[in-house]
Amino acid sequence: MGKNSIIVLKGVLKENPIFVQLLGMCPTLGVTTSAINGVGMGLATAFVLIMSNTVIALVAKLIPDKIRIPSFIVIIAGLVTIVDMSMAAYLPAIHASLGLFIPLIVVNCIVLGRAEAFASKNKVLPSCLDGLGMGLGFTLALTLLGSIREIIGSGKIFDFIIPGLEEYKLLIFVLAPGAFIALGYLIAIVDKLRS
Repeated sequence: MGKNSIIVLKGVLKENPIFVQLLGMCPTLGVTTSAINGVGMGLATAFVLIMSNTVIALVAKLIPDKIRIPSFIVIIAGLVTIVDMSMAAYLPAIHASLGLFIPLIVVNCIVLGRAEAFASKNKVLPSCLDGLGMGLGFTLALTLLGSIREIIGSGKIFDFIIPGLEEYKLLIFVLAPGAFIALGYLIAIVDKLRS
Protein backbone atom coordinates (compact mmCIF):
# COMPACT_ATOMS: atom_id res chain seq x y z
CA MET A 1 0.00 0.00 0.00
CA GLY A 2 1.43 3.38 -1.02
CA LYS A 3 2.04 6.40 1.18
CA ASN A 4 -0.86 8.30 -0.43
CA SER A 5 -3.29 5.45 0.26
CA ILE A 6 -2.21 5.40 3.89
CA ILE A 7 -2.90 9.14 4.22
CA VAL A 8 -6.45 8.66 2.88
CA LEU A 9 -7.20 5.53 4.93
CA LYS A 10 -5.92 7.19 8.10
CA GLY A 11 -8.83 9.64 8.04
CA VAL A 12 -11.36 6.94 7.29
CA LEU A 13 -10.25 4.32 9.83
CA LYS A 14 -7.35 5.03 12.18
CA GLU A 15 -8.05 8.71 12.89
CA ASN A 16 -11.75 8.98 12.01
CA PRO A 17 -12.81 12.47 13.11
CA ILE A 18 -16.09 11.28 14.68
CA PHE A 19 -15.45 7.82 16.07
CA VAL A 20 -11.81 8.22 17.13
CA GLN A 21 -11.00 11.91 17.57
CA LEU A 22 -14.54 12.90 18.69
CA LEU A 23 -14.41 16.14 16.68
CA GLY A 24 -17.27 17.92 14.98
CA MET A 25 -19.93 16.73 17.40
CA CYS A 26 -22.33 19.64 16.77
CA PRO A 27 -23.24 18.70 13.18
CA THR A 28 -22.87 15.02 14.00
CA LEU A 29 -25.61 15.13 16.59
CA GLY A 30 -27.65 17.90 14.98
CA VAL A 31 -28.14 16.82 11.39
CA THR A 32 -28.08 13.03 11.43
CA THR A 33 -31.82 12.52 11.78
CA SER A 34 -31.69 10.84 8.38
CA ALA A 35 -29.14 9.16 6.13
CA ILE A 36 -29.53 11.77 3.38
CA ASN A 37 -28.74 14.57 5.84
CA GLY A 38 -25.61 12.66 6.88
CA VAL A 39 -24.50 12.29 3.27
CA GLY A 40 -25.24 15.95 2.47
CA MET A 41 -23.42 17.36 5.48
CA GLY A 42 -20.55 14.92 5.08
CA LEU A 43 -19.97 15.73 1.41
CA ALA A 44 -20.23 19.47 2.03
CA THR A 45 -17.63 19.24 4.79
CA ALA A 46 -15.45 16.90 2.70
CA PHE A 47 -15.38 19.44 -0.15
CA VAL A 48 -14.34 22.19 2.27
CA LEU A 49 -11.70 19.93 3.84
CA ILE A 50 -10.15 18.95 0.51
CA MET A 51 -10.15 22.45 -0.94
CA SER A 52 -9.05 24.25 2.23
CA ASN A 53 -6.19 21.81 2.80
CA THR A 54 -5.10 22.26 -0.82
CA VAL A 55 -5.25 26.06 -0.76
CA ILE A 56 -3.62 26.34 2.66
CA ALA A 57 -0.77 24.03 1.61
CA LEU A 58 -0.22 26.29 -1.41
CA VAL A 59 -0.10 29.58 0.53
CA ALA A 60 1.06 28.53 4.02
CA LYS A 61 4.62 29.76 3.53
CA LEU A 62 3.36 33.17 2.40
CA ILE A 63 1.26 33.80 5.53
CA PRO A 64 2.98 35.39 8.54
CA ASP A 65 2.63 33.46 11.82
CA LYS A 66 0.75 36.32 13.54
CA ILE A 67 -2.19 36.09 11.13
CA ARG A 68 -2.03 32.38 10.32
CA ILE A 69 -5.30 31.29 12.01
CA PRO A 70 -7.39 34.29 10.81
CA SER A 71 -6.07 33.69 7.29
CA PHE A 72 -7.08 30.04 7.45
CA ILE A 73 -10.55 31.01 8.65
CA VAL A 74 -10.98 33.46 5.75
CA ILE A 75 -9.98 30.75 3.25
CA ILE A 76 -12.37 28.26 4.88
CA ALA A 77 -15.19 30.83 5.03
CA GLY A 78 -14.83 31.53 1.31
CA LEU A 79 -15.09 27.83 0.50
CA VAL A 80 -18.07 27.36 2.83
CA THR A 81 -19.81 30.27 1.08
CA ILE A 82 -19.33 28.48 -2.26
CA VAL A 83 -20.78 25.26 -0.78
CA ASP A 84 -23.70 27.12 0.84
CA MET A 85 -24.68 28.98 -2.33
CA SER A 86 -24.24 25.90 -4.54
CA MET A 87 -26.41 23.76 -2.28
CA ALA A 88 -29.06 26.49 -2.13
CA ALA A 89 -29.11 26.63 -5.95
CA TYR A 90 -28.86 22.94 -6.85
CA LEU A 91 -29.96 20.98 -3.75
CA PRO A 92 -32.59 23.20 -2.10
CA ALA A 93 -34.26 20.40 -0.11
CA ILE A 94 -31.01 19.27 1.53
CA HIS A 95 -29.94 22.90 1.99
CA ALA A 96 -33.19 23.64 3.83
CA SER A 97 -32.85 20.49 5.93
CA LEU A 98 -29.26 21.22 6.98
CA GLY A 99 -29.99 24.90 7.54
CA LEU A 100 -27.58 26.71 9.83
CA PHE A 101 -25.21 23.76 10.03
CA ILE A 102 -23.79 24.56 6.56
CA PRO A 103 -22.39 27.99 7.53
CA LEU A 104 -21.13 26.46 10.78
CA ILE A 105 -18.66 24.36 8.76
CA VAL A 106 -16.44 27.47 9.00
CA VAL A 107 -15.89 26.86 12.71
CA ASN A 108 -15.90 23.07 12.56
CA CYS A 109 -12.82 21.99 14.50
CA ILE A 110 -12.11 19.19 12.01
CA VAL A 111 -11.56 21.67 9.18
CA LEU A 112 -9.47 24.18 11.12
CA GLY A 113 -7.63 21.38 12.94
CA ARG A 114 -6.54 19.72 9.69
CA ALA A 115 -5.53 23.10 8.25
CA GLU A 116 -3.32 23.82 11.26
CA ALA A 117 -2.02 20.33 12.03
CA PHE A 118 -1.48 19.00 8.51
CA ALA A 119 -2.00 21.33 5.54
CA SER A 120 0.15 24.18 6.86
CA LYS A 121 3.09 21.80 7.37
CA ASN A 122 2.89 19.57 4.28
CA LYS A 123 2.96 19.74 0.49
CA VAL A 124 -0.13 20.11 -1.69
CA LEU A 125 -0.81 16.47 -2.69
CA PRO A 126 -0.54 14.97 0.81
CA SER A 127 -2.66 17.83 2.16
CA CYS A 128 -5.33 17.24 -0.48
CA LEU A 129 -5.33 13.50 0.29
CA ASP A 130 -5.52 14.19 4.03
CA GLY A 131 -8.61 16.33 3.38
CA LEU A 132 -10.05 13.55 1.24
CA GLY A 133 -9.45 10.91 3.93
CA MET A 134 -10.85 13.02 6.77
CA GLY A 135 -13.78 14.07 4.58
CA LEU A 136 -14.58 10.47 3.65
CA GLY A 137 -14.28 9.40 7.28
CA PHE A 138 -16.60 12.21 8.37
CA THR A 139 -19.09 11.42 5.59
CA LEU A 140 -19.14 7.70 6.38
CA ALA A 141 -19.61 8.37 10.09
CA LEU A 142 -22.49 10.81 9.52
CA THR A 143 -24.14 8.52 6.97
CA LEU A 144 -23.87 5.51 9.28
CA LEU A 145 -25.23 7.42 12.26
CA GLY A 146 -28.03 8.96 10.15
CA SER A 147 -28.92 5.56 8.69
CA ILE A 148 -29.15 3.90 12.09
CA ARG A 149 -31.24 6.73 13.52
CA GLU A 150 -33.55 6.75 10.49
CA ILE A 151 -34.02 2.96 10.44
CA ILE A 152 -34.72 2.63 14.15
CA GLY A 153 -36.59 5.93 14.48
CA SER A 154 -38.83 5.85 11.43
CA GLY A 155 -38.49 2.42 9.78
CA LYS A 156 -37.00 3.98 6.64
CA ILE A 157 -33.64 4.59 5.03
CA PHE A 158 -33.08 7.28 2.39
CA ASP A 159 -36.87 7.73 2.62
CA PHE A 160 -37.53 4.13 1.46
CA ILE A 161 -39.83 2.28 3.83
CA ILE A 162 -38.38 -0.95 5.19
CA PRO A 163 -41.23 -3.47 5.27
CA GLY A 164 -42.02 -4.67 8.77
CA LEU A 165 -40.01 -1.98 10.57
CA GLU A 166 -42.47 0.90 10.35
CA GLU A 167 -44.54 -0.76 13.10
CA TYR A 168 -41.60 -1.02 15.51
CA LYS A 169 -40.05 2.42 15.19
CA LEU A 170 -38.67 4.15 18.27
CA LEU A 171 -39.31 7.89 17.99
CA ILE A 172 -36.52 8.71 20.46
CA PHE A 173 -33.93 7.92 17.76
CA VAL A 174 -35.03 10.80 15.53
CA LEU A 175 -34.87 13.14 18.54
CA ALA A 176 -31.73 14.56 20.21
CA PRO A 177 -31.37 11.82 22.87
CA GLY A 178 -31.34 9.18 20.12
CA ALA A 179 -28.31 10.84 18.57
CA PHE A 180 -26.37 10.47 21.81
CA ILE A 181 -27.46 6.87 22.29
CA ALA A 182 -26.65 5.78 18.73
CA LEU A 183 -23.34 7.66 18.67
CA GLY A 184 -22.31 6.19 22.02
CA TYR A 185 -22.88 2.66 20.78
CA LEU A 186 -21.09 3.33 17.49
CA ILE A 187 -18.06 4.78 19.28
CA ALA A 188 -17.97 1.74 21.58
CA ILE A 189 -18.18 -0.66 18.62
CA VAL A 190 -15.44 1.18 16.69
CA ASP A 191 -13.24 1.31 19.79
CA LYS A 192 -13.69 -2.44 20.31
CA LEU A 193 -12.87 -3.17 16.66
CA ARG A 194 -9.78 -0.95 16.81
CA SER A 195 -8.43 -2.70 19.91
